[in-house]
Amino acid sequence: MTQDLGAWLGTSIMARRGVGGGRAGARHALTVAAQGGFHYVYGPYAKPTLTIAPGDVVAVETEDAFGGVITRESDRPTQLLNFPYLNPQSGPIVVEGAEKGDCLAVYIHDVETRGAQPAGTTCIMPEFGGLVGNGNLLNPPLPERVRKMHVDRDGVRWSDTITLPYEPFIGTIGVSPEIEAISSLQPDYHGGNMDLPDVAPGAVIYLPVHTPGGYLYVGDCHATQGDGELSGVAIEQRATATLQIDLIKGWSFPWPRLETRDFIMTIGSARPLEDAARIAYRELVRWMSHEYGFDEIDAYMLLSQAGRMRLGNMVDPKFTMGASILKRYLTP
Repeated sequence: MTQDLGAWLGTSIMARRGVGGGRAGARHALTVAAQGGFHYVYGPYAKPTLTIAPGDVVAVETEDAFGGVITRESDRPTQLLNFPYLNPQSGPIVVEGAEKGDCLAVYIHDVETRGAQPAGTTCIMPEFGGLVGNGNLLNPPLPERVRKMHVDRDGVRWSDTITLPYEPFIGTIGVSPEIEAISSLQPDYHGGNMDLPDVAPGAVIYLPVHTPGGYLYVGDCHATQGDGELSGVAIEQRATATLQIDLIKGWSFPWPRLETRDFIMTIGSARPLEDAARIAYRELVRWMSHEYGFDEIDAYMLLSQAGRMRLGNMVDPKFTMGASILKRYLTP
């Protein structure tokens, strides 16, 4: 059942500027069977799996980041996973009328756990994560370890004594670059593997279009995740993501943006981590200046006092940071 999180949607940028006006259009189901083969790069060369009109709602069945091959706690990821064929993506979804210079507005209605229990998987993989040497040091790699757990809307049952909240989000979502193909393991200007917990039910993510139709890809849903995805793996799950996908004509920007009831956010991905933060804050300064009436230097000064940073991941080929400000401060 779709969560009732969209009462604010009528005031959103998506509703005010979108071709669909924030109204839900026709409904579609992109099942695993309809998808056929998943994709492991974001690019314009794949055959679209679905074509929709602006405003249509799509229930997308996604596979977990491991392709569903880790099923037991006795499994060894290094024996089962086929790098770089990780992070399978559903799509691409084509939006009619989308062209370079526009943006896709994707309102996330719901992310629901799919499949048999225990539905959640996390693990330690040797030489992967935020606190390891990544193969460049003399110390031995950490041992492999898999943890499976029950996941439902009541929580993530980590152990008999610890239940984590069910705070689902989409770890990897984005559009096709104009010409290159980028691994689904990497975040960048197109979106991708940002692992940003704010890309969650009740939020709208805005993705600048680079190729006709937009080519929206989605996958890698998480049941919950801490800031940074420290070990490199969240609570990975198969899921059904219900998305309302609109089109805003003539609105474009260099990096993804996000809006919730309470705040706006800009998202940057880079290495080192401070460059991701700089990109995110720079884009937020420019957004405030271009569209909310702020002098650029005043916006910069205000963000020094009222800006907030969310660490998406610190483990992928590029790191992701989200810079935000509460909407109530957006009157200069």
